[in-house]
Amino acid sequence: MGMDSSSHSRSEDAAAAAAAWVTVEEWGGSSSSAFSRTAVLTASSSSLTSRRFGNRWGRVGGRLLGAFVPEGFPGSVTPDYVPFQMWDTLQGLSTYIRSMLSTQALLGAIGVGEKSATVIGATFQWFLRDLTGMLGGILFTFYQGSNLDSNAKMWRLVADFMNDLGMLMDLLSPLFPSSLIVIMCLGSLSRSFTGVASGATRAALTQHFALANNAADISAKEGSQETLATMLGMGLGMLLAHATRGHALGVWVSFLFLTIIHMYGE
Repeated sequence: MGMDSSSHSRSEDAAAAAAAWVTVEEWGGSSSSAFSRTAVLTASSSSLTSRRFGNRWGRVGGRLLGAFVPEGFPGSVTPDYVPFQMWDTLQGLSTYIRSMLSTQALLGAIGVGEKSATVIGATFQWFLRDLTGMLGGILFTFYQGSNLDSNAKMWRLVADFMNDLGMLMDLLSPLFPSSLIVIMCLGSLSRSFTGVASGATRAALTQHFALANNAADISAKEGSQETLATMLGMGLGMLLAHATRGHALGVWVSFLFLTIIHMYGE
């Protein structure tokens, strides 16, 4: 009888001790098939223990990657998403590097750094350039806006070609000072077509990549990728512009080489 009472008491004590422990598990992932346990937290009235799973640098890398790829990647996007983004990033890099060269040439053409240039003159020329681009974008949207969905790949190619043409115009501007305003406006007009066509076709491509009703997430992460490529391209472009300053042949060889890479990436 005493032994039964003692055994029963020990069972109650063990049950009470077990009930005093609380275990919390942390799982990471975007879907039930992609979940993985990342941490376990165990607490009692007298102690608290935690255990993390996985490598610390791996977790940091995973969080950084999450800023640039959609949630649930790669299962939440189509198989052609990664190749497309790789080539698109390469194109972006070449574009931003070339833009530094063309902008440097354009600023020199309007007289930046020269004593004879006036602030009001440079401001007026830049105003005409921007105004032409804005009007061109409106007109292009009016005439072609409804056709941009029919062939996204073709219009994306047109957008890239017009962007290359616009930068080429900027690079040519110092060679024809008497026609500077016309060349500046033509370059801005070409880039205005690029902005409209590229933005419209990007929306169609985003819908194509979205497998988990995540077009907004894909678009947001594409923006992060674009920002990173922009910063890297601007830095490399500044270095290249400094290295080729005063060397017209070096500028043109660099520009043409990067243009070939850009068009090949298309």
